[in-house]
Amino acid sequence: MGGAIAAVENAYMKQRLVEAHTARVRAIEMGKLPIVGVNVYQESEPSPLLVGSQSILTVDESAEREQIQRLRAFRAKRNAKDVEIALRNLRDAASSRTNVMPASIGAAHAGVTTGEWADTLRALFGEYRAPTGVTGIRVAGSEASSATTDRARAHVRSVSAQLGRPLKILVGKPGLDGHSNGAEQIAVKARDVGMEVVYDGIRLTPAEIVQSARDEGVHVIGLSILSGSHGVLVVDVLERLRKAGLGQVPVVVGGIIPEADAERLRAAGVRRVYTPKDFDLARIMDEIAELVAESPAAA
Repeated sequence: MGGAIAAVENAYMKQRLVEAHTARVRAIEMGKLPIVGVNVYQESEPSPLLVGSQSILTVDESAEREQIQRLRAFRAKRNAKDVEIALRNLRDAASSRTNVMPASIGAAHAGVTTGEWADTLRALFGEYRAPTGVTGIRVAGSEASSATTDRARAHVRSVSAQLGRPLKILVGKPGLDGHSNGAEQIAVKARDVGMEVVYDGIRLTPAEIVQSARDEGVHVIGLSILSGSHGVLVVDVLERLRKAGLGQVPVVVGGIIPEADAERLRAAGVRRVYTPKDFDLARIMDEIAELVAESPAAA
């Protein structure tokens, strides 16, 4: 009973947070909340932090390969029988609702990895997905729409008529990225202008995003990445979409993305790249609607 009440409270609190941020974004869009460098005093000088080859840290791609090799070597050296017994003890303890700490310590001594430990519990209990705060939210201030929002709504209605059903967008956050404000506001705004929205929250794998795109029959995919892993994760999603026969679905990306990386993403097939400077969500929605209008789905 207590768990159910806590879940409801968490969902309510998350929804109120998203509503509050939606109201703030709407105030910025309409000029009621001036933000220096965003909607007022936008003139600026080049930042000294962005000068030189060392201005942006780029992680060597070999780091991942080396870590995987170390993990495989570690697994090869351990006693496979001890690992099997340790995981069985963990599974037995968890399924009988007894203290899993002794079994977990035994698993650590046997060389069980955190991934294997988590997979054992996940197989028994499933995986918790936190509330997104987007479902059921009432868009704050929608009565005072801007001209750009009205134009986006009209564009979405026109494209939906072309499609024969409402334009549908999937908003995905791949990887270990806990920054969800941007994705939530894109999801809220997309619904505000008349799109159907699929948003399952943070920390999805590229495979899960592609599976959702296929199952939901979406017309466009928006990926939000603030972890700096866009160079790998976005390309992974694009490749999986092509293999799944969904290469025609346009993909847009938003995040902290340097221009050099943005060029590479566009070369890989991304149709639009948005950064924090693109605060006008209505304009983004209008551009997304245009992308769908130009796609084979609307032909």
